[in-house]
Amino acid sequence: MIALALAGGLNASAQPRNDYPNKSIKVVVPFPAGGATDILTRSITEKLSQQLGQPVVVENKPGGGANIGAAAVAKAPADGYTLLMGSIGSHSIAVSYYKNAGYDIRQDLSPISTTGTLGNAVFVGNETQAENLAELVTLARAHPGAYTCGSSGTGGLIHLTCEMFKGAAGIDVLHIPYKGTSLLIPDLVSGRVTMTLDTIPPYLPLLKSGKLKVLAVTTASRSPLLPNVPTVAESGYPGFESIARYGLFAPAGTPDAIIEKLNREVNIALKDPGLKDKLMEQGIEVQGSTPQELKAVVTQEVAKWAEVIKAGNIQPE
Repeated sequence: MIALALAGGLNASAQPRNDYPNKSIKVVVPFPAGGATDILTRSITEKLSQQLGQPVVVENKPGGGANIGAAAVAKAPADGYTLLMGSIGSHSIAVSYYKNAGYDIRQDLSPISTTGTLGNAVFVGNETQAENLAELVTLARAHPGAYTCGSSGTGGLIHLTCEMFKGAAGIDVLHIPYKGTSLLIPDLVSGRVTMTLDTIPPYLPLLKSGKLKVLAVTTASRSPLLPNVPTVAESGYPGFESIARYGLFAPAGTPDAIIEKLNREVNIALKDPGLKDKLMEQGIEVQGSTPQELKAVVTQEVAKWAEVIKAGNIQPE
């Protein structure tokens, strides 16, 4: 009887508390405050705080190509009180790009739900004599090595999107890394760099004022922000897609009951019309999922970017 009682006590302690959450939850954003991931996270956590009846607070932990924050969450207790709002592309790239990122998104983090997407596009300066993607490719092929593609940093999603496009189009274009989009944009406008395949929102005012041109979007279907701009796939490269996709993760080993509750609450929050409208103003399309669907997305993204890194022989600087 004592043995049975002890076993029962152990089983009970192994189960997640049915009053979860009974204290505040921390969501780590592995990027600086004010960016797309931060805006998305703060919008969702505001709703989650209301729904769960406990504070859901955001902690920005940038650095290391988003690895510092992600690794911190991977090493946190698997109790549902420390979560990660991850950039799925960045964390999927890290698996193949870094020799030791400090974590592996496939093994060290449990998927909860996708949360949103942010589209990229091919932007060029007005000095570039191309009005569509086909003309840009023709010019680049005629002048191998003369054209450049700027990014917000080596090994990031923008850099690898550029590399993927170079491979698909068969062009020789030099990659120029910058320390952030804010430093890249002036050189794109002035013509010092030919193009970038960056996220859309920061460039909309420049398109409106006629300082830049957009040739194609990298999303699978046309972007609601640029409905008249064709996709890269429509422009002759079927299957080409690169988007910034975001998802919520917990440390591996977090009890299924907690994962399921968080998934349910996140998807309820994402259905709020006010939340959708607010994030669309930032170019972010909300998108929920099951944990299993997010896991499948991670698997696909890891394989895709591993192939790009291998084909381009891309190494950390």
